[in-house]
Amino acid sequence: MLELIFSALITILPDYLYRRFKQGKRIGHEITLFNVWYELRWGLTSCAVLAIALITVIFHFHPAATSVSAPFRTVSILSERAGRVAEVYVSNNDQVKAGDAIFRLDTSRQEASAETARRRISEVEATLGAGTADIAAAEAQVLSAEAVFLQAQDDLTRRQEVARRNDSVVSDQELQRLTSAVIQAEGVYDGSQAVLRGIEARVAEILPAQKASAEAMLAEALTEIRLSTVTAEVDGAVTQFLLKPGDLVNPILRPAGILVPDVTGQGRFIATFKQIATPVLKDGMLVEITCAAKPLEVIPMVISERQRVVAAGQFRPGDALQDALERQRKGSVLVFLEPVYESHTDDIPPGSTCVGMAYSNRGLEMASGEITGFARLTTSIVDGMGIANAILMRAQAILLPVRTLVFN
Repeated sequence: MLELIFSALITILPDYLYRRFKQGKRIGHEITLFNVWYELRWGLTSCAVLAIALITVIFHFHPAATSVSAPFRTVSILSERAGRVAEVYVSNNDQVKAGDAIFRLDTSRQEASAETARRRISEVEATLGAGTADIAAAEAQVLSAEAVFLQAQDDLTRRQEVARRNDSVVSDQELQRLTSAVIQAEGVYDGSQAVLRGIEARVAEILPAQKASAEAMLAEALTEIRLSTVTAEVDGAVTQFLLKPGDLVNPILRPAGILVPDVTGQGRFIATFKQIATPVLKDGMLVEITCAAKPLEVIPMVISERQRVVAAGQFRPGDALQDALERQRKGSVLVFLEPVYESHTDDIPPGSTCVGMAYSNRGLEMASGEITGFARLTTSIVDGMGIANAILMRAQAILLPVRTLVFN
């Protein structure tokens, strides 16, 4: 409407003034309802062309956001394993801090495994204590066998010396008996040494390995017990949480609830614009929004970041050949907004839906001399045309409660 009125003032009005005062034609006489088009055709045509051009320029350089919202992140409350709930520590809509316990699963099986591992560790430690005595006994047996072996060798050596001097004194049967005694004593000595080495290896390697295995089993069971208590990872509010003792929880099929963090979505909005506004949207561009959660108020925002891709063009390979004609939905340009004054968005809950309007402002470029001459003039006019959209934004802020509460 404002564009049409402005266009009429510089097209239809001069045309009429020319007809009235130059040609002497009057409304109701020479200019009637039936010949108004013929008489004012230049003004009407110029007005239509100029109005369309102004609307195009204004909405191109001052685009409207088709959707503005305050997104927020949610965290699913999941356990590390499936199981039945033993205790519940919070209720629905409770505020929790990071590290607070939310609920605990039944740990009877894990506690039994931990007790078994503790008993196994005690058993191995007792065996290690007895191993010292076994080593001492085996060493004593080795010394005894060594003494018998050395005595048998001495006896054989003496009798062999006597037989060398006088073979009639020592018989061959006696020498064979002494040789067999040496071989037997040597075997007993080697066997006692093998027994000693086996006991030492058992005490030094096997039993410590068994103890380490039992300790690992105990650590695993204690970890399972610790992970059975589900805690909050961040500060936030627990919602959709109706868990009771005895309920079955499965991390894949049945989450326990949702945790809404306190630090997400505060003051940060996302806005979507039509793709034709892509060359106009710049970081730092001013955007005004008005939300149903905070009616009758226009909140100034700035574009902090722009998503570099259009979501409608994403592609994920599958087992079917994709046809580009199947993508009928046109994507939009996504930008991230931050408030100029942080306190202005404190009363807007995350998830609220708003409408917005962006305004081009190239004053810094003109001040720095990047835009000069005729381009500076046209740029100033285009930036100044944003007043029409500013008026429209405030009209929407006023009409939003009426349209929501009355006409809906």
